[in-house]
Amino acid sequence: MKEPQDIVKSLLRTEKGANIQRALNKYLFWVDKNSNKIEIKRAVEDIYNVKVARVNTLTMKGKLKRVRYAEGKTPEWKKAIVTLKEGSKIDVV
Repeated sequence: MKEPQDIVKSLLRTEKGANIQRALNKYLFWVDKNSNKIEIKRAVEDIYNVKVARVNTLTMKGKLKRVRYAEGKTPEWKKAIVTLKEGSKIDVV
């Protein structure tokens, strides 16, 4: 079984994330690409001591990058939008 710290890599801090955090009590996380919604829910509850209402996930496709003649691609990654139950809150420093 995976450790919670291996599933949830970090809290994403973006302008869009800050807006939905304030308005809708949702938080964005960068998570392991092979994890599912149930594992993400349990990991967030263990790490932050909150109650999770629902989890939505998106797989972000890698972007093509080019330097002169060499082409490459950034890695794919998974983003989770976690909705917390009423009264739950994550303190973001």
